[in-house]
Amino acid sequence: MSEESSLIYNKALDILSRREHSAKELIFKLEKKFDSTEEIFLTVSKLKKNNLLNDFRYAEAYVVARKRKGFGPKKIKFELLSKGIDESDIHKVLNEEGGWKKAAKKAFDKKFKNGPSAETNEKLKQKSFMKNRGFTFQEIESVFSDDML
Repeated sequence: MSEESSLIYNKALDILSRREHSAKELIFKLEKKFDSTEEIFLTVSKLKKNNLLNDFRYAEAYVVARKRKGFGPKKIKFELLSKGIDESDIHKVLNEEGGWKKAAKKAFDKKFKNGPSAETNEKLKQKSFMKNRGFTFQEIESVFSDDML
């Protein structure tokens, strides 16, 4: 192992010790510090082989964290795609997580303490907020239905 590849490997371990990263994120961070693209890709491959870098594990942690912050599955999916996570992994993680109607209700209640508005314009604003948070139509409607109130 050359000195540069050792430096790259140690830096990658340092980055991964703080939190999970996707392979794309790690490559991006390493490319800021080092010029050897080939060595970076070899390091990432080695980390994947040793299960120190795992996109599925990253996606699981990311979904839990973003859901806790009040974001819905559509927004989380878009964010994970931009981070280079495979779409099949995203679907698997989002389906395993579940409980999105409950998460929508929790996000809504946090933002709108007085509950759904009776006024049409205000209700549209509330639904727009939920849509921008990444919740599906069914999840949003469940928040406004009588059984969730």
